[in-house]
Amino acid sequence: MAKKKLTMMYKLVSQAGTGYYYWGEKSVKQAARKMTLLKYDPLVNRHVLFTEIKMKSGRKR
Repeated sequence: MAKKKLTMMYKLVSQAGTGYYYWGEKSVKQAARKMTLLKYDPLVNRHVLFTEIKMKSGRKR
């Protein structure tokens, strides 16, 4: 029997409209809350707001 997945992938997209993003994993228990963080966007050379979007499910190759 297969184990249930305990983590999910997320993508933090820049609100400056540059298309720059960070990605990572987080616990499924925290999946109900969306993250918003101030992080550095090198394309505009300043800290901007990044908001979380859910990544497509599937295996990484």
